[in-house]
Amino acid sequence: MPYLHWDEQTITDLSEKAVADMYARGYVFTRKGKGVMQQTRSCRIDLSKFELSSENRRIIKKTDDLSIGSAGLPLTYYSFEIAKMGKDFYEQKFGEKIMSANKIKEILTNPIKSNFNTLLNFAPSTTAIGYAICYKNVELLHYSYPFYDLRISNKDMGLGMMICAIRFAKDNGLKYIYLGSLQRPGDTYKLQFAGLEWFDGGPAGSGKWQTDVTPLKDILK
Repeated sequence: MPYLHWDEQTITDLSEKAVADMYARGYVFTRKGKGVMQQTRSCRIDLSKFELSSENRRIIKKTDDLSIGSAGLPLTYYSFEIAKMGKDFYEQKFGEKIMSANKIKEILTNPIKSNFNTLLNFAPSTTAIGYAICYKNVELLHYSYPFYDLRISNKDMGLGMMICAIRFAKDNGLKYIYLGSLQRPGDTYKLQFAGLEWFDGGPAGSGKWQTDVTPLKDILK
């Protein structure tokens, strides 16, 4: 399925304020090229309003051995195993040619072509079994392109990683964490988080952030 977007812009001002302003207008960074952003049905969490729900706590109990770490991009310790894990994950979960190992390597190692500056890693001990490629500044974290080792991870790994990232962003004093787009029925799991907001697009650039998810559930059916 093509990525839902209403507009695309390539920005040259990559200052943290300029980027944060674009995210506030419903745009998110993409892997298409440096500065390329697309306006989508973005979802984010206002971290001042986020609290763990009983369902969040249930997932945490099932993934309570996960620790989270972060590294700046480009990576100085790049290993092909990371890109292979990502390529295998996207191929098995979503189909062939969704995300190549070469594209993941480019994002992780080439700042001339990539918009992303942070790699989150998730590990039950000392060896990471999951990653998420992110953009981070003093105001926000864009949690993007998560992947993990499907051979050894339990069925709650994906949601466990996301909750870890939300708590990481809140603990680091950020204002928002962006969780990507809402476009498929399977995206409804993102609606469970306290403080959730979604960008409605609106006619002729009049889009607004909404907190009522009731109409959104109908849109995602």
